[in-house]
Amino acid sequence: MTRKQKRLAVIVGGLAFLGAATALTFVALGQKASYFYMPGDLATADVQPGQRIRLGGLVEKGSIVRGQDAMVTFGVTDTNETVKVTYKGILPDLFREEQGVITEGAFGADGGFVADSVLAKHDENYMPKEVADSLKEKGVWQEDSDE
Repeated sequence: MTRKQKRLAVIVGGLAFLGAATALTFVALGQKASYFYMPGDLATADVQPGQRIRLGGLVEKGSIVRGQDAMVTFGVTDTNETVKVTYKGILPDLFREEQGVITEGAFGADGGFVADSVLAKHDENYMPKEVADSLKEKGVWQEDSDE
């Protein structure tokens, strides 16, 4: 091999390595992605049982039912549609009715949403950005103008 051929082989090998690393990164990130939906969006979305998603909205008034072994069921609503959520674990301290919430999990084979994490607002002025944007688009929620 001449110097020119060796140099070309090193460059091609380096590009092949970078291409493989980039492809693996995109595959890994794609598998960790969980899409955000509001309850009303689920009617038109193609969400398969077992597919991880984020479900956001407001905790429906009067829907929180606490069971045994830290099992909790509650409704997540966008005021038009409601999805029943089952969660086993300790809820955030600020979790309560009519407050913004994002749950992460998947729909089971029976059609119920099983959450493995629940995120709630952290003070009286905060609502998760994704939830606030979706509720604003639907005309359901407006920011306070005190700020």
